[in-house]
Amino acid sequence: MLVAHLDGPTLARLRLATSPAAEVTSWLQAALSRFGHPVHGDPGPAARAALRHRDVALVAQLVTPPGRVGYTPDLLTPKPPLGPPDAVLDEQLAQTAATPAGEVAVQVHERFPAGRMPAPVRAAVEDGTLARRVADGLRHFWRAALADQWPALRATLEAELALRATAMATTGVGSVLNSLHPRVAWTGRALTIDSSYRITTALAGAELVLAPSVLAWPRISTQLCDAGNAVLVYPVGAGRAGQHRDGLGELVGASRAAILADLDVPRSTRQLSERHRLAPATVSYHLGVLLRSGLVLRSRDRHSVLYRRSARGEGLVGRRSDQAATRSASRRNAAWVGEPGSGT
Repeated sequence: MLVAHLDGPTLARLRLATSPAAEVTSWLQAALSRFGHPVHGDPGPAARAALRHRDVALVAQLVTPPGRVGYTPDLLTPKPPLGPPDAVLDEQLAQTAATPAGEVAVQVHERFPAGRMPAPVRAAVEDGTLARRVADGLRHFWRAALADQWPALRATLEAELALRATAMATTGVGSVLNSLHPRVAWTGRALTIDSSYRITTALAGAELVLAPSVLAWPRISTQLCDAGNAVLVYPVGAGRAGQHRDGLGELVGASRAAILADLDVPRSTRQLSERHRLAPATVSYHLGVLLRSGLVLRSRDRHSVLYRRSARGEGLVGRRSDQAATRSASRRNAAWVGEPGSGT
């Protein structure tokens, strides 16, 4: 169990923000997995090719391997700063590059506690270039694998921020903290995270940032031991009450209805992207909502992740078949220019 005691000034300074650095780190981790992302599937050939870049390869050695529990150095995911949304990633990478050499060494040794540090990582720590190269590697991977999909991702994240801000205004900070994720709870004095780690810390007068993530799903990550870099990254939708009982409220929109109607046979994200002329990240997001709503099932066929309608999805399509078919036929061209992330 991880326990973080929050004082009054910390609660008063708590804020919500997107973290592009957390998203690109999660997408890089997915690219390292032979199974891809659990919801969004294969990151694609551009992401895999980017892994061969010298600085991206260095970053890849620092992140926790997919499917394992471990520590990823905080310098990869600095706290999102205040300021214009378009400047956040550049400022985060500037923070990464400016990480003091002593702090870099501490974090890297925590990542490799048994001393099995890869030679390229050790060399970069010793010559003082690791922080700069990590920033360069994240920037390269972002441009190669995520920049084109960012508008769709940011639209989703900003919608989540709006929902949480409204909840904070109407139900209070404690209620929001209790609803972030099944493993997160607010006791009235402390934030608790169900974890294999056994850590108790206290944040006094700190600024804690809650950062929603699309690509971290279903994981939660915490940086609560450094008051100057306090961040809790939580997956969008993981803690909403009733989402598994009734996710149909999220299904408003022609593109999602068309995708569901098109899954009478198993199809991959790439196939759906081509058939509906939507960006892969947009299709991945829609499939994630459909999956969490219990309307589609996911399976693996060798190197492909395939989606098909569930029994519940069949029932929905059966009730709305005429409407869905009309939307599928008449809205695909409109979706090309009207959906977040389309046209990429």
